[in-house]
Amino acid sequence: MNNGVYEKILNFKRKYPSTIAWRLKAHSKVVEKHLNQGEKVLYAFAGQKNNHFYDIISTHVFVITNRRLIIATKRVLFGYFLYSITPDMFNDLTVYSGLIWGKVQIDTIKEVVFISNLSKKSLDEIETSVTEYMMKEKKKYARREKEEK
Repeated sequence: MNNGVYEKILNFKRKYPSTIAWRLKAHSKVVEKHLNQGEKVLYAFAGQKNNHFYDIISTHVFVITNRRLIIATKRVLFGYFLYSITPDMFNDLTVYSGLIWGKVQIDTIKEVVFISNLSKKSLDEIETSVTEYMMKEKKKYARREKEEK
């Protein structure tokens, strides 16, 4: 199942080369393994899943599909981590722009996800992609809940 996860992340990395990210192909394979039937990749990027600019070894890929936001990383020796955020769990998104890099904070019902060491130029694109998708999908969830009542 090739949904172009790696290609989309490579395009992001080429467009914003100052973003710090490693082992993109391995991380992309984790996402492709967990894509459900009918799920399409809309947007993908990479960054460090932490709140510290000096921690550059926790690269994760962030993939927006037509159903959810997937966050994945492949561990060096064995195993991987995969997180899934559905639109109904999304609360808000905050963007921080620093001297060299920027970071994005995604607030969900259960946790707060920090994505750091992003190129400052990429922050607008990431914010727009995540927010527009989540708000559009959240409206669908709200309509379904209203219809069920």
